[in-house]
Amino acid sequence: MKKIFLALAVLASVSMAYAQDQVKGFDAAKAAVAAAQEAANNPKKAAKAATWVKLGQTLMDAYNAPAGNAWVGASAQELALISKERPISQENVVIGGVNMVKQVFATKNYYVNESGVLSLIEVTKPVVENALSQALEAYKKAYELDPKTAKTVLPAIQSISQKYIDEAYNAYNFQKFADASDLFEKAFDASNTAPYSVLDTNTLFNAAFTAHAAEDWNRAKSLFEKCVDLGYYGEGGEAYAKLANIAEKLGDKDAQKSYLEKGFSVSPEGQSILVGLINFYIDNNEDTGKLFELLDLAKKNEPNNASLYYVEGNIRLKLGDTENAAKAYEKCAEINPSYEYGYIGEGIMFYDKAAEIQEAAQNEFDDAKYLALVADFEKSLKACIEPFEKAFELTQDDAVKVGIAEYLKNACFRFRETDEALLEKYNKYNDFVTAAAN
Repeated sequence: MKKIFLALAVLASVSMAYAQDQVKGFDAAKAAVAAAQEAANNPKKAAKAATWVKLGQTLMDAYNAPAGNAWVGASAQELALISKERPISQENVVIGGVNMVKQVFATKNYYVNESGVLSLIEVTKPVVENALSQALEAYKKAYELDPKTAKTVLPAIQSISQKYIDEAYNAYNFQKFADASDLFEKAFDASNTAPYSVLDTNTLFNAAFTAHAAEDWNRAKSLFEKCVDLGYYGEGGEAYAKLANIAEKLGDKDAQKSYLEKGFSVSPEGQSILVGLINFYIDNNEDTGKLFELLDLAKKNEPNNASLYYVEGNIRLKLGDTENAAKAYEKCAEINPSYEYGYIGEGIMFYDKAAEIQEAAQNEFDDAKYLALVADFEKSLKACIEPFEKAFELTQDDAVKVGIAEYLKNACFRFRETDEALLEKYNKYNDFVTAAAN
């Protein structure tokens, strides 16, 4: 599962599609739980691990029963084959910006996308309330009574954790962020239960992220702090970026600054941290020289890390120092000629500068000044082409390649009627962008 803050899109749970085992009917599952619970209530039988294993298994059967035999990712044809049950009603809905058909059944709702694929399963009538938490407790009891049950209990607990994660994604897709956070935390706690005993820090981060989305600042703060205490910072130090944002929401500027600086120390390449730190220093009239002190410390620890000079270029550009920004971007290539982002930074710098000049030219009514601005505009626009082309050849990331080609297409378009070579370049990158979109 990818980091949620980058990849929690609608239907994220499709990636975890699996075909369920044949499940019991609703009434049969309910009766089985009642019988297993009766056994667990018997003092003599409760002393046996097998009793609790049986209760855990019947609770899991009860959990699965309302959804039927369907699975996320099933096609319309597969759904027709596995069940004779027909929906009570159906309606067109939009979930996370995606058009779907909601099929209503007695115990669940199916959400089918425009391709006819089952994308979400929403249980509306569970056999037993809180079946997962009760099953987890039953398996814990079994393991406590007899550690030899680990072969059965461990995969069962792993399954419980995964089902909590599936539910969390569903809640997120329905924009029930608080519910999603609670479910992700339950998944984390389940995975950390013996004998499975896995610290699923990514799921803990997801719990924090969704608490932040729910604007439950204190809960999000507690969960993100738990992440960093476990040494999990998220991609680009995002945990610290979120903690800084929470501190800002709570009006604690000292904590905001501290989180940003700690985040920068562990992940100086993280753009959320970098932008937040720069903005904090500028907005609060702090000495921006501190940024370079932090960066110099990082360089000392990693002298051959070209990305640190890319970060320096971004900082200097943000502060309006384009001359030294260019030098920092160029330094990237000296350290690592295969590092594309120095070239990307330089290209964007010239491209954005050209856009600024173009806007100024459009608002200039003096002919001489206008022509001078146009000349500067074309000079800056041409200057972005070479570094962008170097980055285009170097990068192995298809998405980055398309983005660079888009810049190059736009830059070369300006000169296509006056420069044959740039016309060829325009056609090359335009064709590339068009092919990538198809």
